Amino acid sequence: MVSMTATTYALHSNLALIYKRQIKNEKVLSNEPKPPSIVFFCQYQRAARGGRNIKKPDENPQNVDLPPRLPSNKKKPFPIPIKEIQRIARAEKNRARMGVEMPLEAPQNGLLVPELIPLAHEVLDAWRALIRGLSQLLQAIPVYACSGCSEVHVAKSGHEIQDCRGPGSPSRKGFHSWVKGSINDVLIPIESYHMFDPFGRRIKHDTRFNYHRIPAVVELCIQAGVDVPGFPSRRRMTPIRKMGKRVIDRGGHLEEPMQSGDPLELLDLDTHGALSRFPKPLEEDLPLIAEETIIAYETVTQGVRRLMDKYSVKACGYCSEVHVGPWGHNVKLCGEFKHQWRDGKHGWQDAVVDEVFPLNYVWHVRDPEGAPLRSPLKRFYGKAPAVVEVCIQAGACVPDKYKPMMRLDIVLPDTEEARLAV
Repeated sequence: MVSMTATTYALHSNLALIYKRQIKNEKVLSNEPKPPSIVFFCQYQRAARGGRNIKKPDENPQNVDLPPRLPSNKKKPFPIPIKEIQRIARAEKNRARMGVEMPLEAPQNGLLVPELIPLAHEVLDAWRALIRGLSQLLQAIPVYACSGCSEVHVAKSGHEIQDCRGPGSPSRKGFHSWVKGSINDVLIPIESYHMFDPFGRRIKHDTRFNYHRIPAVVELCIQAGVDVPGFPSRRRMTPIRKMGKRVIDRGGHLEEPMQSGDPLELLDLDTHGALSRFPKPLEEDLPLIAEETIIAYETVTQGVRRLMDKYSVKACGYCSEVHVGPWGHNVKLCGEFKHQWRDGKHGWQDAVVDEVFPLNYVWHVRDPEGAPLRSPLKRFYGKAPAVVEVCIQAGACVPDKYKPMMRLDIVLPDTEEARLAV
C-alpha cells in the first residue's frame, strides 16, 4: 500500500511538471500556432472502499448454511420489525381517537376471499395425499427418533453425532437414545382450536374443553372456505366494523351450532393411527408413491404460504402453540421461558409458515446401508426436511431447491483427513 501510494504521488508530480512546462512554452511561443492538446490517461484505479469486491448474488448457490437452532431461553424474533408494529399501532390509535373506522379488506373484515377458495381445497386434498403417501412409505423406510430430544434420523440405524441436549444426555456423552419413530416424528402435528366464528368471543381457560383440537392446516383451510362435515364455520355476508382494536359491529350474534367433532370426519386428515389405515406397498411402487408424496408436500408448503399472506395466524413467541384467527386465545397452558411472569398466558405474535407447517430438518444420508454418521465429519454433512429425506430414500428425485442444503457436491473425507481440511 505504501509503494502504491508513492508511485501515485510520483506520477501526479510528473504530470504537474509537464503541465507547467507546457504553459511556459505557450507563453514564449504565443505567436506560433498552438500544438494539439495532449491528454494523459492514468491506468491506476483506486481500490474499492473497504477493500471489498462487489459480487452479484449467485442464483444457484453451491452450498447454503444449515438452519440455526433457536435458543429455548429467549423469545422468538418478530416476523415484522417492532418499529413497523409500533408505527401501525400509533396510526390505528390516532384514527380511533378521531372516530374514524379502520378500513378493512377481506378476509380481515370477516368475508372470504373468492380467489383463494379453490386454493384451500387444493391444499386440503394435498394434505390428505401427503398423510396417505407418508404412511405407506414409513412402512418400508426406517425412521428413528431420540427419546431424549426432538432429533429424527432416516436410515437403517441412528447416527453417532453427539449433539443431544435432552435429559440424561451428559451421562450418554451427547449420544442420542434411539427408538423406532412414527409419522408424527416426520410430520410434526401442529394443532389449533376450531372456532365457529374466529371474530367471536375468545376462548377462555375454563372453556377450552368446549372446542375441538384439529390440525392447524385443516383449520386454516376451513376458515379459507372449505366445508368439513362436523366442523361448521360461520360465513358472513356483511363485513365487520372496527375502530382501533375494538370491534363495533360483528354482524349480529349467531347461535353457535353443536359441533359433532366425530373423529371419523377427520380420519383421513389426521396423522393419528395413519400407519394402520393403509397397507404396506410393493417395493416396485415405492418410487411412484414417493414422487406423489413430495409433490403433495410442495403443494401444501406453497399453499399454506399463500393462505397465510391473507388469513391471520398467530403463534406463541415462547412455545409451539398456534391459533388460526385474528387474535389468540386466553388458555393458560404456556410452560416455556418465564411463563410464571405471564401466568401461563401465551405471548401471541404473527406466525410464519415454519410454525404452522414445520419443515423438521434431518441429516441427509447418502448411503442408508453404509456406516452411521459421525461427529468428526459433522460439518461435511447436509440436511433436508424429513419428508423430503424419506421420499428421496424411497426413490424420488431430489428437488433443486433442496440440493444446496444437502451438500451433494462435497466429498466426504476420512476421519484423519477431516482434521486437515480447511
